[in-house]
Amino acid sequence: MKSCVVLAFLLFSLFCLMYQASDACSCAPFHPQDAYCHSDIVIRAKIVGKKLLNDDRFGTLRYTVKQMKMYKGFEKMQHVQYVYTHNFESMCGVKFDINKYQYLITGRVHDGKLYTGLCNFNERWERLSLAQKKGMNHRYQLGCDCRIKPCYSVPCFITSKNECLWTDMLSPHFSYPGHQWRHYACVQQKEGYCSWYRGTSARDKLLINTTDP
Repeated sequence: MKSCVVLAFLLFSLFCLMYQASDACSCAPFHPQDAYCHSDIVIRAKIVGKKLLNDDRFGTLRYTVKQMKMYKGFEKMQHVQYVYTHNFESMCGVKFDINKYQYLITGRVHDGKLYTGLCNFNERWERLSLAQKKGMNHRYQLGCDCRIKPCYSVPCFITSKNECLWTDMLSPHFSYPGHQWRHYACVQQKEGYCSWYRGTSARDKLLINTTDP
């Protein structure tokens, strides 16, 4: 394998392992809007094949995908045919079922290839809330200049007008993901401030059901 490809995947692995503890992969909680804004590619796709690249000393899995829709990344890649990940979950590799579900897949592009892992947002499409589907369609993009600030204990405050305070973790019955994670987007208002927004009107439901079956 070319040295540049090896280096690219090594950098990806290091990024994915930034929160790793012991020999298992662990990731800090993230809001799906952050996952969208920080990803090069966001697609909805069905996994139709899998191959272990045995000549790769990192143990790379190459998934063949049938892309249904691209939400972000047209300038990086016109169409996604393969998604690459680590073969081991301890190294943040992600496992997809073959020929079963449509997935929302996010990731980074290295050397013209899409890489993803457990620290990226990858979920079965039917498990996403209506607000999350709406976010992937366009709403999260409106908030990419905003910052979602996690709050793990009180007191916590916003420190600039572009911040939204993420307080799901303060609930005594918190289980990740929480209510803001599933139903809200942090978007910029006309006054320049960012605030949480939940918009799931009947028109939104019709749009999602029509464009994203």
